[in-house]
Amino acid sequence: MSKPIVVSGIRPTGNLHLGNYFGAVRSFLKMQEEYNCYFFIADIHSLTTHPTPENLQTGVKQVLAEYLACGIDPEKATIFIQSDVPEITELYTFLNMNAYLGELERTTSFKDKARKNPENVNAGLLTYPVLMASDIIIHKAQYVPVGKDQEQNLEMARKFAGRFNRMYKSEVFPIPRPFTFDGGDMIKIPGLDGSGKMGKSEGNAIALVEDPKSIRKKVMRAVTDAGPTEPNSPKPEPIQNLFTLMDIMTDPAIVQQFNDAYNDCSIRYGDLKKQLAEDIVTFTAPIRERVNEILADEAYMAKVARMGAEKARESAQATLKEVKELIGFKKLF
Repeated sequence: MSKPIVVSGIRPTGNLHLGNYFGAVRSFLKMQEEYNCYFFIADIHSLTTHPTPENLQTGVKQVLAEYLACGIDPEKATIFIQSDVPEITELYTFLNMNAYLGELERTTSFKDKARKNPENVNAGLLTYPVLMASDIIIHKAQYVPVGKDQEQNLEMARKFAGRFNRMYKSEVFPIPRPFTFDGGDMIKIPGLDGSGKMGKSEGNAIALVEDPKSIRKKVMRAVTDAGPTEPNSPKPEPIQNLFTLMDIMTDPAIVQQFNDAYNDCSIRYGDLKKQLAEDIVTFTAPIRERVNEILADEAYMAKVARMGAEKARESAQATLKEVKELIGFKKLF
């Protein structure tokens, strides 16, 4: 019996950070054991923000090295670069013919990006959900791990897959569903700025390859308050965020000591931050070292990319052949 198919992509627009690792990558390590996984680097998606060729290439290599350093195994999962699979953009073209202006303009991601960058409202932003749908359904994915910010785009992918099936009276595309591991949500890692989740664009993240000096500096600058004035006070969001990070990074007995100190109003945030910073440094050190080793081995990275592209194209070509026959693109002469 074949394994269920999972697809997930990430744009190469910056280093992976702790939020990426605990929110997704750690679950990917388990998924690759039980599912047929396609993990891709979405370099075409990143073109909506017009990266330079140098930044694009550097970003792709960095994410590939970080995926491998974190433990994603190219022998177990298909790791590939989006632009290495031209069938994706061909299916994207076909899906665009049945994606309508009104529904694309109403997507939250498009409205948010158009509002934040009114000088760069390009067609790629508008049709982002269509390309994402192509990424997913070209491999006939049954599951897609998504965060809150991508839930609507997954709904669009479901809509486009169902619309194509109905239009051509077929069941060529399974309707993809959101993936949750062990029946629960992936861990949401808070940022260091006092509110919200850790993210590349928010400037509140710690990269997996960040050097120890920078980690210590960022953690020591994390938002705190004047401290509790009454025993057993509820923790404000910025303080709770630090404790949430400690719950993930620090020995439970030490976390309990800081909890007790908070509850009896004797806590020293400087001590808490120093402990947290050292625990993050310890956690990230082997990943950072492995990333640097992989980046220095161009031959290995090229081999992984080639192998991933071959496996991804085999899947994509089979789907596209079915799609083109359904549409009516058959050899006539």
